[in-house]
Amino acid sequence: MFEQLGLIGCGLMGGSFALALKRAGLVRRVVGYSKSPSTTERARQLGVIDVEAPSALLAVSGADLVMLAVPVAATESTLKAIRHLINPGMLIVDVGSTKRDVVDAARRALKQDMEMFVPCHPIAGREVSGVEHADPRLYHDRQVIITPIERTAQAKVDQASQLWKALGSDVVIMSPQEHDAAFAAVSHLPHMLAFALMNSLASQPEGDKYLKLAGPGFRDFSRIAASDPKMWRDVLIANREELGVQMQHLQRALSALDKLIAEGRADELERLINRASHARANWRLRPGAPA
Repeated sequence: MFEQLGLIGCGLMGGSFALALKRAGLVRRVVGYSKSPSTTERARQLGVIDVEAPSALLAVSGADLVMLAVPVAATESTLKAIRHLINPGMLIVDVGSTKRDVVDAARRALKQDMEMFVPCHPIAGREVSGVEHADPRLYHDRQVIITPIERTAQAKVDQASQLWKALGSDVVIMSPQEHDAAFAAVSHLPHMLAFALMNSLASQPEGDKYLKLAGPGFRDFSRIAASDPKMWRDVLIANREELGVQMQHLQRALSALDKLIAEGRADELERLINRASHARANWRLRPGAPA
């Protein structure tokens, strides 16, 4: 059991983490801080945190577990704000959707204290944000990717793995580079496509009329376009290199379809559609992945 969780960022992800720890009996006390004082106050009112902290530094004072649930672009400034109270007994984790930039930020901010930081990415979340939506089961039966580097203490990696498993998560360990390449393909690119689709419709004079005719297929495809704008702004920019590689793959695939449609080459078009259909039909969510 942890004596105190210092929670920096009391929104959906951080709030759900705190509630999950409480439900599992893994923490005695939660001290929380958010950039918006009203968010911190609401988190206390809802029982997500026990004590409001006026700063990130005071949120980690006395903590043996620290959770950074902030936008990835805020990682470095947040770690710099708390580094004077970091000690070898602490475990520091995060929930950032990109990892190479987070690791680089941690290297700059923490320097010799880098061994206490275990970068994590829970493959969980919703299209809603805010502490009001915090759910103690958000991480249950979900994958959590841990991306340690050579300076991460193995004891801290083991501790973080045990923590997530105690919350019902399926832990996968890979390098930050492998993580960002994979999630550019299966998460970041799909989100960008959903944003582009909705913006394409919104910019058309008849867009509202078209949307009224949309059915379940459109609903399923466009669902992730309702995701948090600030978070995804940071994610897409942070992983722009790997995202650019995936965009090139997609553009080649779109060009191939576009050419066959324009030339009326029905048999070849059917073969490409069949290949996609077969690949999708044979794909299965990894145990522990979100639906």
